[in-house]
Amino acid sequence: MYPVVVLTAFYGFRRSEALGLKWSHIDFNAKSLTVQDTVVRCGKTAAMDKEKCTKNDASHRMLPLKAPMKKFLLKLQKKQAKQKKLLGSCYNDNDYVCKWENGEPFKPTYITDRFIKVLSRSSLPRIRFHDLRHSAASILLKMGHSIKEIQEWLGHSIYATTADIYGHLEDKAKKNMASSMGNKLDF
Repeated sequence: MYPVVVLTAFYGFRRSEALGLKWSHIDFNAKSLTVQDTVVRCGKTAAMDKEKCTKNDASHRMLPLKAPMKKFLLKLQKKQAKQKKLLGSCYNDNDYVCKWENGEPFKPTYITDRFIKVLSRSSLPRIRFHDLRHSAASILLKMGHSIKEIQEWLGHSIYATTADIYGHLEDKAKKNMASSMGNKLDF
């Protein structure tokens, strides 16, 4: 499950986007990855998971693959190739990045349920898996990125969605800007 958490915390992926990421969506030479497929639960049973396109057109996006993430993914790819060789015909051969050691793709509900258990066992505060997405956005905003940039990073279809969710975090930045202006201007 570690790769799902890493990708979600870094890129602010939706759970479905992390589970839908395929090796063919990653261009190690161009240092980019494309969010284009998702894995979602369909119906009441986890066995009915299915792949579909992204939530909206804006969700289909290309993101940069920086050196630490590239190194992480190459190491994961190498580990999966070793598992495939070890398990032979018992390996569930597919293109998904996030999967069990036998190649079986993760079920969306497993990720949500297991995440809560991992936090509990680690004596960490209980948060929803989706809160990793919010944390990524909050960190980007705190680092000085604009709501518009974060909208595109997260794949929100409209600016207002991002502004409604994260706009309150901009208030502190506005106060800091006002202080900076006040220090430079004398009335």
